[in-house]
Order: sequence, then C-alpha cells, then structure tokens
Amino acid sequence: MLEPASSRPLEEQVVLAAERRQFLKRRWRGVAEDGTEFGFDLETRLADGGVIFQDGGKDYIVRQLPEAVYEVPFESPAHAALVAWKTGNLHLPAQIFDDRLRVLHDEAMAQLLDREGWAFTEPVVLFQPLKAMAHAV
Repeated sequence: MLEPASSRPLEEQVVLAAERRQFLKRRWRGVAEDGTEFGFDLETRLADGGVIFQDGGKDYIVRQLPEAVYEVPFESPAHAALVAWKTGNLHLPAQIFDDRLRVLHDEAMAQLLDREGWAFTEPVVLFQPLKAMAHAV
C-alpha cells in the first residue's frame, strides 16, 4: 500500500471495491471501476481506503464493500456480558462497540438470536471484526 488514504479529491480517485474476505488474503485479483486490473501478492494486508497505485494524476484506492450483519444492542452490562459470552461460543467474527455487538450474518447466529429472543437489527455496514487470536498455552 502506498498510502493509508488518498489526499486527492474524489474525482481523482478510482475505486477497486472488494469484499471483506479479500482483505484477509495475501494473493488476490481485482478490477477497478475504470476497468484497470490488479493482482496482489502482499506482505501485509490492505486496509479500506488505502492507495494501491498512482497513475496520471489519479489515486487507485481499495474500498471494502458493506455487508449485512446482525447488530445486538446491549440492555445492561450484564446483558452485554451474556451476549458476548454466548456469541463468542459460536466463534464468529464480531465487532464490539460500547452499546452493541455486530456479528457476521450467519445461520448459527440467527438461531441464537431466535432462541434467546434478543432484540437485533440487520444493517448493511462496513464490517471490521476483531482480528482472531490463538489461545494461550
């Protein structure tokens, strides 16, 4: 990645849109909105908004596509702990906020929400879950 963000005006930026899962890969291919093809063999992951190429007064930037998630609002600290514990047992990607939890849109999570009767919404957002970490031994 050349820069973490472009300083050029929007009309001088060309977007290569990619699903979140592409950002996890080291090798992948994509096509920018102007038809320019890119192939990546990366040492480090790309980040949403990062400049991947500069040419002719334009910055090519990579943008993560929004996706549907389950969003569960916390009713209290005890409810937050329960939601986090039960959701964590599913080992699904999650994004934690002070007042809510976002979780990958998945059948197992749908079943948990139904079983527990928790309030939830299904927004389409830029989902940036926590990075997975191995358990300590």
